[in-house]
Parts: sequence; C-alpha cells; structure tokens
Amino acid sequence: MRHRVRNAKLGRNPAHRNALIANLVKSLIKHKRITTTLSKAKAAAPVAEKMITLAKSGKLHDRRLASARLQYQSRSAYDHKSKKHREAYRKYYDVIHILFDELGPQFKDRNGGYTRIVRLADKRRGDAGEQAILMWVTEGLDSSSATTPAAADNSSAESGQQDDGQG
Repeated sequence: MRHRVRNAKLGRNPAHRNALIANLVKSLIKHKRITTTLSKAKAAAPVAEKMITLAKSGKLHDRRLASARLQYQSRSAYDHKSKKHREAYRKYYDVIHILFDELGPQFKDRNGGYTRIVRLADKRRGDAGEQAILMWVTEGLDSSSATTPAAADNSSAESGQQDDGQG
C-alpha cells in the first residue's frame, strides 16, 4: 500500500524519475514553456516552484542546492572559447544563470504559484496520452505585459460594458 506517498511513479525507477523531472524543469527554465503529458507536468510543477523559491534568495548555497536537484554541472567546454561564446552560452543554455539572474528577480514579489498547467484538448497520437503545457505565470509581474494590445482591448471592452450597464 502507498499510503501518504505523494510523488507519482511515472512508470520509472526512482533515479530515472528524478532525472526525468530534472530535465523537464531544466527545459522549462530554458524555453519558458514545455508540452508534455499531464502526469509529468503535475510531477514537475512542484519542483519548478521550489527552484524559483531558491532563486528568489540568490545565495550561493541556494545555487548549489538548485544545481544538485537539477543534476546540473557547469560546462567547462567554453573555458577556452572567446568571451562572446561564453556569454552566449551563459545567456541561453546555463539554466542556473537563467534561474537565478532572470526568473528569480522576476518572481521576487510573488508568493508561490509560479507555474501553470494548461490541459490540451488533443490527445497524443499513438497512445492517446493527455497532453498539457507547463509554463511560468507571467501576469502582473512587469508593466510591459499589461500594455499588450490584447490587454488594452480587454480593458476598453470592460469599461464599455460597465458604462452600458449603468446608463
């Protein structure tokens, strides 16, 4: 019996499951959204949220904890390359840098609820697996997202509906 056992097995042994979840979270950090099965998204979301919680403090010990949980070791292959190559690697591929220097400050004022799981209507061909998108929640984090054309249209439509209902 699996009483009070919280994590999903996902049909894998523990080492494989931990590697799978670490790779999903690393992909989420790099690409900002991933499409996967619903059960994998539900298993990866709490780990991603804990990584953001570590990133908000930004201390060296938290960087090491995040590196250990994500099974990530910094690449020394770019040590002999030019400065341009090293900076490009750090900006686009170094997940610890992206996590602590971009995502951590972005979520600094938010208390939890950093991820969102959106179920997709289409099931995967071949095995009919339920698909979902795992993404970061970005509403209300910066003023640039509030000034998108869609947000401006919604606000003007809402203000128009309020005027019609009152008058």
